[in-house]
Amino acid sequence: MKISELARRTDVPVPTLKFYLRDGLLHPGQPLNRTQASYDESHVERTRLVRALTESAGLDLSAVRAVLAVLEQRPADWTEFLGEVQLASNPPGASDQRTDDTTDTWIQQVQELLAELGWQVDPHSPLIPRLAAQLRAADGSGVRRLPDTLSQWAEAARLAARADLATVPNDPVGALRQVVVGTALIDPVLATLRRLAQQHEAVTSLGAAST
Repeated sequence: MKISELARRTDVPVPTLKFYLRDGLLHPGQPLNRTQASYDESHVERTRLVRALTESAGLDLSAVRAVLAVLEQRPADWTEFLGEVQLASNPPGASDQRTDDTTDTWIQQVQELLAELGWQVDPHSPLIPRLAAQLRAADGSGVRRLPDTLSQWAEAARLAARADLATVPNDPVGALRQVVVGTALIDPVLATLRRLAQQHEAVTSLGAAST
């Protein structure tokens, strides 16, 4: 198919497709002549993936490139691979790298929480200081009863993770794609569901309090 047909199939404008091609987000088509190329279903699939990662998952182009790079690998170790996916789809921000006198204390609290939960995670995972930074920021902003509710949030996250892994197919290529794309795309779904659940709990709690 020509690039105009690719644009029609994916609902992505031709100028955007040309940008994807120049930027390496979309692999080159089969050259027909000096100015035209032919594209196939793999281009349709990749274009839809890039669009989903940018629009639905809200990733910037550097994060999309990182996710696509991981997607093209083959995992030697699933735990290491999952960590790469998580970091690619959610790269460190400035708040993750900020340190002060309380940094070690918050990291210790996260480590104690993980030990209490019995979670088997890499002790050197960059997600540990990231969680510590996030909790420190929440505490600094006045979020109340943070230690009391943290274990409940962790249990909800574990149930979500169990649901995530239950969708992974048996074939390696399919599993690879599911982990990469699912991790990026389901995060905003979980955030939206949480807000809907907050509305429900607020209505039911207020209703119970008023009766």
